[in-house]
Amino acid sequence: MASSISATGFKGGFGTAFMGSWGTSIVGEDYAMLVKPVTSHVRVAKPVKSPPMMKNVNEGKGLFAPVVVITRQIIGKKRFNQLRGKAIALHSQVITEFCKSIGADAKQRQGLIRLAKKNGERLGFLA
Repeated sequence: MASSISATGFKGGFGTAFMGSWGTSIVGEDYAMLVKPVTSHVRVAKPVKSPPMMKNVNEGKGLFAPVVVITRQIIGKKRFNQLRGKAIALHSQVITEFCKSIGADAKQRQGLIRLAKKNGERLGFLA
């Protein structure tokens, strides 16, 4: 009474594509057919760029640049920047008061402040 049943459930075998046993179908020799060889690509990351240094482009340019650089070295960068900020703010106030006295509008005042900055760069005050 030992009749065999195929994978399709019929006696006498209506053939099946199943080769091997259930225990070896995944981990045995069939596994190599299922898994495609994967080529491993190694990605090389771009080199990390250090952040750009905030360097003054006017360093050493202009008539007053040497005096500005020496003063910054003597009193220190932090104190120097505080004094420079106060001087720029005071100069902007003077320009604003001048514009009020001659009746210039805000656009003309802003143009004068930009002109003062450009002149300060040329003379070396922003070195």
